[in-house]
Amino acid sequence: MDQAIRILHTDLSSIRAGRVSTAVVENIKIKVYGGTQELTLSQLGTISITDAQTLTFTPFDISIVSEIERGLLKENRSFGVHVDGEVIRIKLPPLTEERRNEFVKLAKTKTEGVKVMVRQARHEAINHVRGKFGLKEIGEDVKFRMEKDIQKITDQKIEEIDQVLEGKVEELETV
Repeated sequence: MDQAIRILHTDLSSIRAGRVSTAVVENIKIKVYGGTQELTLSQLGTISITDAQTLTFTPFDISIVSEIERGLLKENRSFGVHVDGEVIRIKLPPLTEERRNEFVKLAKTKTEGVKVMVRQARHEAINHVRGKFGLKEIGEDVKFRMEKDIQKITDQKIEEIDQVLEGKVEELETV
């Protein structure tokens, strides 16, 4: 369940709010060295924030700048890519109200996926407890207590997920 929440934090950090974040691009996979390797942007160089809408990317190996540029353009995330010598500038457009609403919907969709993962973990844990009960390894009172504890933990994790979503929605709706 904790792993699912970590996944949610990673997924939601890639959704851009008002100010640009390096998380928006750091996990983009780029095929480099003639397509022989697929690496994330953060593995290929350093990403820094220039201003509220611009990132600069400095690759570790300047010989692959054109491949990185092609990969970023192919990603088609509505940002502008400009090569300036050995540095790539990534310009993100300002968020419109419509785009903000799309991001809120995306955040809610990702959150529902994580809730499904948490419920699946609950289902597996309860099946494990019932299996132990079926094999007479635990008694009925222990089985009921463990199922109750599993449900209590699940409810706490779902609440935590809802709070994370609430924070992201608030961040997205702030102009």
